[in-house]
Amino acid sequence: MKKGPLSKLKVLELASVLAGPSVGQFFAELGATVIKVENVRTEGDVTRSWVGKEENVDRHRISAYFSSVNWGKKSLALDLTTDEGKDIVHKLIPQTDVVITSYKSGDDLKLQVDYNTLKAINPSIIYGHITGYGADNKKTGYDAVIQAETGFMYMNGEPDGTPLKMPVALIDILSAHHLKEGILLALLNRSQTGIGDYVHVSLFDAALASLANQATNWLVAHKIPARMGQEHPNIAPYGKSYRTKDSKNILFAIGTNSQFEKLCEVLGLEDLVFDSRFKSNTDRVQNRNMLNNSLSEKIVLFNAADLIDVLINKSVPCGLINSMDEVFKIDQSHEMLLTPLNSGSTLKGIRNVAFSLGLIQSTNRMSPPPSYGEHSLQILSSLLNYSPDNVQKLRDKGIIA
Repeated sequence: MKKGPLSKLKVLELASVLAGPSVGQFFAELGATVIKVENVRTEGDVTRSWVGKEENVDRHRISAYFSSVNWGKKSLALDLTTDEGKDIVHKLIPQTDVVITSYKSGDDLKLQVDYNTLKAINPSIIYGHITGYGADNKKTGYDAVIQAETGFMYMNGEPDGTPLKMPVALIDILSAHHLKEGILLALLNRSQTGIGDYVHVSLFDAALASLANQATNWLVAHKIPARMGQEHPNIAPYGKSYRTKDSKNILFAIGTNSQFEKLCEVLGLEDLVFDSRFKSNTDRVQNRNMLNNSLSEKIVLFNAADLIDVLINKSVPCGLINSMDEVFKIDQSHEMLLTPLNSGSTLKGIRNVAFSLGLIQSTNRMSPPPSYGEHSLQILSSLLNYSPDNVQKLRDKGIIA
């Protein structure tokens, strides 16, 4: 496997579920050594047990959900409630650059893996901490609840329908991106000063920071964003899908008058360009229902592929609404797939790193998500010089698995 740009970095992941582990995989994809500490008392990350009814998960307990954010890691199964378990983590800290945690307030103190404790062992440690509502708030954060509390669900759905959450854990993913940015900034600062840092992100704050124009629609214009289905509150036609002759759904993202004019030209609706009801974006937003009716009547006369080809050639932003199997028929999506180093495995994953780094080459081949406790022996013996007898005693006492 090619060495990544962060191949000298060592990361200790004390987080579970999605947000924290996705940060861990991000660093693993860039070459870092990532040790995932899994809770013996819960038999590992809870997402190992989040199995869809179509899945057939074997004894290695690598569910599809777990696979989404745990490639390239080593699994150390450990009971942190015991003195011996705490001691193992504390012995790993001098060798560690970054710690990723997702403990609610107080739990990190009880387990003696809080920032101040670990900083005393390694002053240059960078401690990335994801919480639900803040480092001093004991309320546990759950993605769906925070989608509800921060307005995302209120805005999402059909006008006469019930509020809907996003079909992915959007707030977890957004929080992870914020934590990555903070940790990378802390690493840059450490390279210049030698000083570590505490980086904290709450799911609640990350959600608010991601409300973008919908937040300012309220803060500036005092308009409460409402459910609009596919429609955009400030642009038309944008986000609305239309049925084609071959029963496909096509979507437009028309942001300029020029794009609207080209769309009308292709559809044979040139008269709309000069219609006072549709001349500007403001007019089109005000009269979007009439506009949608006119567009629908014409689009249904075209086959989707033919229409999209013509529109793309004219730089009109549009696309098909694809199911997941159709998504991965697109050639570009293949570049985002992860495949195991073991060529005999058919397991696939999706990359967390979606950028390129110029002359620095990355690889799509990584070690697959680890089995529960797969590397416990290796980590204790190679990094901490534990003897086989010591490791076996820890196993017998249930402190490691």
